Amino acid sequence: MEWANPEWFWALAFVPVVIGLYLYRYFTRKTASLTFSSVSFFENLPGNWKSHLHWLTLLLFVLGLISLIVALARPQLKLTTIERNAEGIDIVMVLDMSTSMRAEDLKPNRFEAAREVAKAFVDKRISDRIGLVSFAMKSFTVCPPTLDYRLLKQLLDEVKMGVIEDGTAIGMGIATAINRLKDSEAKSKIIILLTDGQNNSGEIDPVTAADLAVTFGIKIYTIGAGTRGTAPYPVQDPIFGRRYRNIEVNIDEEMLTKVAQLTGGQYYRATDTDQLASIYDQIDQLEKSKVEEIIYTDYEDQYARYLGFAVCFFFIGFLVDRIWLRGFTQY
Repeated sequence: MEWANPEWFWALAFVPVVIGLYLYRYFTRKTASLTFSSVSFFENLPGNWKSHLHWLTLLLFVLGLISLIVALARPQLKLTTIERNAEGIDIVMVLDMSTSMRAEDLKPNRFEAAREVAKAFVDKRISDRIGLVSFAMKSFTVCPPTLDYRLLKQLLDEVKMGVIEDGTAIGMGIATAINRLKDSEAKSKIIILLTDGQNNSGEIDPVTAADLAVTFGIKIYTIGAGTRGTAPYPVQDPIFGRRYRNIEVNIDEEMLTKVAQLTGGQYYRATDTDQLASIYDQIDQLEKSKVEEIIYTDYEDQYARYLGFAVCFFFIGFLVDRIWLRGFTQY
């Protein structure tokens, strides 16, 4: 509710003045009197109901006056319609699911950390189509670019390591993502590649795949996930059960940097989970959809109902004063 003429509310200051004048006239009125030796005879008389009805006249007049002032202030309902036009971005996340992603230098491990951060990234997007590609020795599409983020996150939760032969086919992962984006009509097309190793499988070299991405106007952001030096890796010992051994962290940073630079993207290194989350936040800020808003505002006047209340109160007050109280002296 908004008010077109709120200055009329200052007139409410006169309401106490009106009530005060009425009370002054009521208590200072002149009344006729008779002298009796005793008035005990009149004590149990019920009295005239009209003697109390004059307060109703005052009440109705005050309510009418307040309603009139509210009507003059012109109450309005503000109706706002927002029309949003978003220029969406098509994004494919490419996730390494080789067994080396079980290393626990990122908590709880590289794969789980990458999956959770990816879901948080999806939650921040509004109108972008997002897809998912996974790879080990081979690559496959988990989810094509979609606006159904709930389905995407559900499928992301269902991705498991070890379901395909182990290896790191980075080039094939990029190529599969390109295949999902090449026919897109989006103004901006992006691949976010996360891996913890070196390309050792597949028929396509990552740099060759990056050249193909340039042809289709696709930008690639690459992320190397893993600490520097060695990382704890869980192994299942038949005698001692679960234990850890340190494995070398071998991320081909030179190749990942070249792939990103060729396509106009950037390379990032995530040595812990917090840094990985920060990297996705940076990409989120760099690749924002342009959203245009057109706001339509309409106002619906509500003064008529308050004006109607005022007329009703004044009219009923007039009837009470001139008909029901006719012949009865109020003051």
